Amino acid sequence: MEKESELIRRCIEAACQSKESVEKWRKQRRTLERLPSHLSQSLLRNLLRRRLLFPSLLEVFKYSMEEIDLRGENSVDAEWMAYLGAFRHLRSLNLGDCHRINNSAIWSIVGMTSLKEVDLSRCMKVTDAGVKHLVSISTLEKLWISETGVTANGVALLASLKNLSVLDLGGLPVTDSALNSLQALTKLRKISNQGALVLQRFPKLSFLNLAWTNVTRFPNLSALECLNMSNCTIDSILEGNGDKAPLLKLVCTGATFMNEAEAFLYIKTSSLSLLDVSKSSLSRFGILADMKMLEHLDLSSVTMGDDSVEMILCIGANLKNLNLSSTRVSSDGIGILVGHVPKLENLSLSHTAIDDVALSYIGLMPSLKVVDLSSTNIKGFILQPGTESHMDSTLTALQNLSYLESLNLEHTQVRDPDLHPLSSCKKLSHLSLKCASLTDATLHLLSSLPKLTTLHVRDAVLTTNGLDAFIPPTTLRVLDLMGCWLLTEDAISQFLKKHPQVEIRHEIVQNLSTEHQTISDRLSTSQQSLKGPQWNKKQGNLPMPEFLLYNREELLALQFSPLSLQSPHDAGSVTPNLADEEDLQLYLLEFSDGKLKTGLASHSHLSIIPIVTLGVAPSV
Repeated sequence: MEKESELIRRCIEAACQSKESVEKWRKQRRTLERLPSHLSQSLLRNLLRRRLLFPSLLEVFKYSMEEIDLRGENSVDAEWMAYLGAFRHLRSLNLGDCHRINNSAIWSIVGMTSLKEVDLSRCMKVTDAGVKHLVSISTLEKLWISETGVTANGVALLASLKNLSVLDLGGLPVTDSALNSLQALTKLRKISNQGALVLQRFPKLSFLNLAWTNVTRFPNLSALECLNMSNCTIDSILEGNGDKAPLLKLVCTGATFMNEAEAFLYIKTSSLSLLDVSKSSLSRFGILADMKMLEHLDLSSVTMGDDSVEMILCIGANLKNLNLSSTRVSSDGIGILVGHVPKLENLSLSHTAIDDVALSYIGLMPSLKVVDLSSTNIKGFILQPGTESHMDSTLTALQNLSYLESLNLEHTQVRDPDLHPLSSCKKLSHLSLKCASLTDATLHLLSSLPKLTTLHVRDAVLTTNGLDAFIPPTTLRVLDLMGCWLLTEDAISQFLKKHPQVEIRHEIVQNLSTEHQTISDRLSTSQQSLKGPQWNKKQGNLPMPEFLLYNREELLALQFSPLSLQSPHDAGSVTPNLADEEDLQLYLLEFSDGKLKTGLASHSHLSIIPIVTLGVAPSV
């Protein structure tokens, strides 16, 4: 491979020896058109180095070149650009420091469909008129126009380049209005430390978003109030002399702190009201000690444990929102907070190791309005020492939260009886439950909540009868029943007719609107066929088998296996014959004394679940 590279190098050098050698291979245009892109670039660089490249010679490269670097070439002008405009596969064009490039020269590349990168840095003759040519290249992803003649009006025009991810405006007179127009560039992500120095020209800048940029440090901005450095690698924030920046809000989600001690050294932390360091590398929390005015603190997915919770006590007096999700905090850590967060309104402990003991501590935080306990070890009860059957409900502690409006208990182990204390939470408007042990009893219990507007009861064992008997509060607007696999189209349709103000979310609902007419036609056809004399004749002789009993565990097992018509308790039971097309029979499901009854019913039971819904396809 090395010999081949050496051979190619020597061939390229021989091709660039003199004007005569260039003229020889120039006549072999078809051969050059098939030259690989990387070899074409090597040949072009050698021609530039030997000062043998002239505009008309560019024509032989127009089918092979993908990247052209002409930076610093003072001879490059409109004539050169006229040839470059014909390059069909050109992706990158670097014209930095080409002082003869002006607006009319840029016109040659208008409408190019493959061009993604253009560098016009320090091309002083390029103005707003040149930007009007650039915005026609919709494929542009990276653009450098620093130290050009572009004004704020020209910068505003760049908002139409929706694919821009890198934009260098160094040295341009950018105004607030121009920056606001660039908010439409949602893919914009790259700015460097050098580019950040331009920010010094905005003494009144109050809001700055540098998320996903390469900025690691930048100068002090005395008027800055809100700063977003999410997903940045941070050396120091607002480094410089003079007074510390009185930041109010600092967001560093996903950031990597190179030096945690220096990162916040130049910030007046005592003025912060919001700090979001979620998913960041922050592991030392001594910085919290001076944040007396902090109201919102997001520490989710950081390495905080019970031993660091004491740092929160220093700032607890004004704290209203605290997110400790996906941390190593346990119930003991929550106990440390009791009595130190008198104004706390929102508390998120999702995906932590807390258990029911934490509920007793949470009940002592009287200002709480929103509590997220999803994906935790909460069961809803605690066994008394020395007993195996006597249980104390732990959710009773939530009755002390007179302002509780939202509660998330998804992916916990709560059961129907454990939820009874929630009926006393009269201000509860949002409740989220997701558990396979919940049944119709939960719906009946929650119907007493007077201000409930959003209810999620997902993956529960809810039946047709349970949904039919559910009388939702008059305030209910959203009922999420995703994953409740026993519910049928008929059951959901009937509920929607009775309660049109409620939006139901279920897998079946997605198909109801598109299949409504088909279902109606099918039902009409079925009803007509069932009115025939043969059906009336058979109806009186329909055999009724004994009911089959299933407990909850057996019912859940049915979800993942075909339903057998034979009772699991009585293998000798007679299976009804469904082979006769005229003997249309449907299965009835209903709860009785905690057990699921299954039996045959006549067609007059319109609210029952067809056997086909449960995985058995009758021959009808």
